[in-house]
Amino acid sequence: MIKKNVAIVGVTGYTGLELVRILSTHPGFAISAVTSRSLAGQALQEIYPFFQHTAYGTIPLTIPEPELVSRDSELVFLAVPHGRAMDLAASFLELGVKVVDLSADFRINDPGIYFSWYGQKHSQPGLLAKAAYGIPEIYAREIAPASITANPGCYPTSAILALYPALKNRLIKPRGIIIDSKSGTSGAGRTPKTSTLFCEVTDSFKAYNIGRHRHTPEMEQELAKACGEDLIISFSPHLVPMNRGILSTCYAELEKKISEQDIRQAYKRFYRNSPWIRIMPGGKLPETRWVRGTMFCDLGIVRDERTGRLVVVSCIDNLCRGASGQAVANANIMCGFDPQSGLDHQPVMP
Repeated sequence: MIKKNVAIVGVTGYTGLELVRILSTHPGFAISAVTSRSLAGQALQEIYPFFQHTAYGTIPLTIPEPELVSRDSELVFLAVPHGRAMDLAASFLELGVKVVDLSADFRINDPGIYFSWYGQKHSQPGLLAKAAYGIPEIYAREIAPASITANPGCYPTSAILALYPALKNRLIKPRGIIIDSKSGTSGAGRTPKTSTLFCEVTDSFKAYNIGRHRHTPEMEQELAKACGEDLIISFSPHLVPMNRGILSTCYAELEKKISEQDIRQAYKRFYRNSPWIRIMPGGKLPETRWVRGTMFCDLGIVRDERTGRLVVVSCIDNLCRGASGQAVANANIMCGFDPQSGLDHQPVMP
């Protein structure tokens, strides 16, 4: 396998760190550059000492200058906040470099909806139609020829994988869907905030941004594609005192009378060629510890006989499946590699 050079723009956050962890053993990618505007000039191992004595420990951080980074890179991962990625992506694309964007800048198809939820005018609306939405199980054909892929949000990844088969097969009604999600604190990013300090989070459990979380329109957009009609969801995110992981419990009213066994079989058929999706057997529900550090999405399916609802419990690792691992899977597809290349990680057990 001839290696392709890839760069990480914004390496010092949790997703940048996770990208280095995955790419350091990837058989097809070599890290050609890592960037940080505030820490340029330092070696990666100076910021993350555990990278000492590894292949990339001594690689220096540079400023995120597209012309400089593109000299030795065929693809870049943009691990920067929303609002900053759109112009960077445009610059890299003009220089002939493929882009996997981990921010929210290219996930929303409609620039008006982007503005209403993110409070910022999109500076590159012409690129929105060119960006593939990066869930490999659903959009591999669109990702393969794309020059830019929008890496999905962590909450949307867990919810879309949970509900897409049921909506696609008309098993549930599009109206009245409730998505109740819990995330580890790494989902809030590495920038210090009072709300994510140890003493604020440990031994506690809280909901936040109910009815106004920015991942809401992303979920509605993609789930609407599954059923072919607009829908409105109720999304309730929560913060739990753990480092990483997301558990989403999704509730929807069944469209027709169908057994739990038949629902499970419908999910298995839909994901029959998807090695990262594991459908739990009857009576078993997933746990975040089973997917930590991996690309797996574990789905537990329950038919609530009393209420006539379908309940799907989805578990992913928010940093790997919900961010950096999924970004590498998308890069694999864009570069013609096996989607699983470099992503055969085993669960990190406590």
